[in-house]
Amino acid sequence: MEPIYLDNNATTRMDPEVLDAMLPYFSTQFGNASSAHHFGIEVGGALKLARRQLQSLVGAAFDHEIIYTSGGTESDNTAILSALETRSERNEIVTTTVEHPAILALVGHLERSRDIKVHYIKVDPQGRLDIEGYRRALGPKTVLASVMWANNETGTIFPVAELAELAHDAGALFHTDAVQAVGKIPIDLKATAIDMLSLSGHKLHGPKGIGALYVRKGTEFKPLIRGGHQERGRRGGTENVPAIVGLGKASELAAASLSEELTRVRDLRDRLEFGILEQIGHCFVTGDIENRLSNTSNIAFEYIDGEAILLHMNRAGIAASSGAACTSGSMEPSHVLRAMGVPFEALHGAIRFSLSRNNSDREVSTVLEALPGIFTKLRALSPLWRDRKQGQDLGMRDYV
Repeated sequence: MEPIYLDNNATTRMDPEVLDAMLPYFSTQFGNASSAHHFGIEVGGALKLARRQLQSLVGAAFDHEIIYTSGGTESDNTAILSALETRSERNEIVTTTVEHPAILALVGHLERSRDIKVHYIKVDPQGRLDIEGYRRALGPKTVLASVMWANNETGTIFPVAELAELAHDAGALFHTDAVQAVGKIPIDLKATAIDMLSLSGHKLHGPKGIGALYVRKGTEFKPLIRGGHQERGRRGGTENVPAIVGLGKASELAAASLSEELTRVRDLRDRLEFGILEQIGHCFVTGDIENRLSNTSNIAFEYIDGEAILLHMNRAGIAASSGAACTSGSMEPSHVLRAMGVPFEALHGAIRFSLSRNNSDREVSTVLEALPGIFTKLRALSPLWRDRKQGQDLGMRDYV
């Protein structure tokens, strides 16, 4: 059958309109935006339009609050390192146990290599943040709090507007990794106290290799990449014009499609999720099912290895993931699910299904037809499943 793609939190298919918008800047519109002649002026105008398109999507007050980067990881790193450099009298960072590796790897490095203390705020079994723990961690030494807007594995949405206010009460800056949230939920940065926000183009049907960091006007800032005067001196290097234009067009399309994300895509997700829970059994949804991204369903299957599930699904033409694409290949179970306390018998069997506006009702039906046979086969081969069945036969209710 035609392959079915349900891994949109890893990356999205580029929209054809985005590609069409980019193509001239690989050929006829080749000028350097910093040049004062006709070739540069035309390209400079395209960059201004792209910046306004992204500004509109995230509700920034000014287009110059947008700094283009190579992606979400660079944006996250820039935000944290800038805060440390501009407020050197403070040396504590507050973040969570379920952040993306782009945050956790950096703050872990800072703990080991510099005099930086990091407070890791825990989550409950539904992936919801310990707000009181967050409040207690903030103090006079806090330089920055960094909390993701929406979790990339479970889709759980965090109350970042409230968290930003609490950070400001402690005199700290607030940053959010919104890579999964931008284009999927309404965002109006003007209505929040958020100082910095990271996003990535390939998560909203734009190109890879382009992202942005929102920096609120008036926020002290030090660049990560120094060089020329590009981006008002905040990120040196000749602009990646085709990608920036693509991100602008993707932002425009995402704004126009937001209602579809919140309705049709959500309905597809719910139908897929309900069908799996009903037909497969011995599985459950992880995360906050009442407050999550409309496209994301992370389901933990008991007594089966997630990699085996993905392999058999891939053979059936169905693409999903066992968690963050950046950590795939690791034998360790998801740090997000471990932080949530997912039981051992289900910890290695979690599969993330993430949909987009490109998915159809027919595809969901096809997946629901294919999965029961896959799981019947895998459970027949699973020693843990056989041991569990044997324990039931012996009347040992708690046997695993």
